[in-house]
Amino acid sequence: MSARAGGRLIGVGVGPGAPDLLTLRAARLIENAGHVAYITAHKGQSMARRIAAGFISADASELEFVMPMKAGQGVRDDGYDRAAALIRPLLGAGEDVVFLCEGDPLFYGSFIYLMQRLGGEFEVLATPGVSSPMAAAAAVPLALTLRNEVLTMLPATLPEAELRVGLKMADTVVIMKLGRHFGKVRALLEELGLADRTAYVAAASTLRQHVCALKDAPSDAPYFALLIVCKRGLSL
Repeated sequence: MSARAGGRLIGVGVGPGAPDLLTLRAARLIENAGHVAYITAHKGQSMARRIAAGFISADASELEFVMPMKAGQGVRDDGYDRAAALIRPLLGAGEDVVFLCEGDPLFYGSFIYLMQRLGGEFEVLATPGVSSPMAAAAAVPLALTLRNEVLTMLPATLPEAELRVGLKMADTVVIMKLGRHFGKVRALLEELGLADRTAYVAAASTLRQHVCALKDAPSDAPYFALLIVCKRGLSL
């Protein structure tokens, strides 16, 4: 974006969970940051902050925004309004704010909502990070795409009819945001005859990483677990 007066809002992707998957650029920005911001559902439990902890300066001020997830609603817009209101004076004073975001900041990232609120006033930068579908594919391991294959990303939060259409149209499908929608998705994959071509991956790249065929997956899945449906088949 074009330069504007004041400080910069810098979205930094910290990757899927393993600290050594941070890019060199991300590590440098975090180490040099005077203000580090992040969002968490519960105070003191930010995954993004845990990933980046070894790079945050002891002198940096930390802005933790607690935004509980509401079932069926996600994070309320007023939570981002409050976060933007607290960051705005720092940017106005010419201070840069580094905002930590799991995975990539512009791929389902909470950073996007702050960018929408503050981008019209201040310069906004984004530093890409390793996203969870890439980390999950590496964990299997599995080629997400070959030659002219089509890859689709589907949130499990979509209605079943829309999931069905997406699954039929692509060669490989990554289904994200499982959580309480896992049962619905699992039943649909079994109905479509795709269950034996589906990998389940949770906590990719971390010590808690769990990779298995869908048939061996637990009955409940965390929100950040995902499925990779590969129509060319997979070996697990």
